[in-house]
Amino acid sequence: MPTAPPLNASPDTLPPLWFVAPEGFFALPIAATPEERTERARSFVRELYSRGDANIWEPAAPYYEAIAETMGDAGLSYAAMGLFSAADDADETLTDEPARHEPEEGVVQCAFTVGIVQTDHSHEDTDVVAQGILATLSGDPYNDAIWLDLPCGPAVSCISVREYRLNPDVTATGEEMKLLTGQIQVHVPFPTGPYTAVFTLHTASMEHWASVYRLMSALLQTVSFTDPLEALPGEPA
Repeated sequence: MPTAPPLNASPDTLPPLWFVAPEGFFALPIAATPEERTERARSFVRELYSRGDANIWEPAAPYYEAIAETMGDAGLSYAAMGLFSAADDADETLTDEPARHEPEEGVVQCAFTVGIVQTDHSHEDTDVVAQGILATLSGDPYNDAIWLDLPCGPAVSCISVREYRLNPDVTATGEEMKLLTGQIQVHVPFPTGPYTAVFTLHTASMEHWASVYRLMSALLQTVSFTDPLEALPGEPA
């Protein structure tokens, strides 16, 4: 269960943030320097394609390195691909350590990102910021926005479902198809400074929506603005 490091894309301004990514999330190689991004890309493809070899890893690494560079340039601090067996979902064990399954049994896919936006508030105003976000998101009739009380403080969750029409050129049948997707986006104001973390989980595996929702719910319980390791029982203060 990897813990995300402090988000240090701008170390002089961004306060630290920690969370635990569930098993099955593969973190894309977003990094501050090209050298670090290249090294992370090499590790990423070996983890993602664990049954592959150099014939797969070598051409794949530059592809994911370029994706990570684009995401970093867009302001994302963290991005991951979530891949889970549909067989695990059937057994309601999606968030537990997965057993070995074959792709033919079905794959649940999702994309997870974390971005940081400036909201210009003091640490006493997290409730006010969350209330403003809730009011703004509730103005869209296609949003299901609700208030959350997380262990780390107030937050706002917004669920939206969208349907897209796929061009026949990109479908397996050669016919126009509809694609239904769901998104959970959670805004968590920093209690330590004028920023808000935006956690986004997006999936087209809508038949497994309940399990994807549980993943996000579990992840949000781990969000912390103080180092969790410093609070372990028995550790010196």
